[in-house]
Amino acid sequence: MIVSLIATLMAHPETREELFRLLVDQVGPTRAEHGCIDYNLHIDASDPCVFVFYENWESQADLDAHMKMPHLEPLLSQIDRLLAKPIEMWRLQPAELAATG
Repeated sequence: MIVSLIATLMAHPETREELFRLLVDQVGPTRAEHGCIDYNLHIDASDPCVFVFYENWESQADLDAHMKMPHLEPLLSQIDRLLAKPIEMWRLQPAELAATG
């Protein structure tokens, strides 16, 4: 089953440009990964320190493999310093798969 995620990252104002460069640098390599359907980086229109990823993976195993990729290391090794708060993440499922009640 397809795994869909939305992840929100908020930079400190003083680390915004550094975080932005690190995030942009991982888009290309991630899109080339096995199982990546799409991987899109957005910036909040009202707050340039807020970045949002919308991503779809063919399986949970593909997403798990992504999280271990070496191109994520420059970001993950500095995440506490770069972010103003912890990453917020939502795992989504198609509405037609949701239980009706």
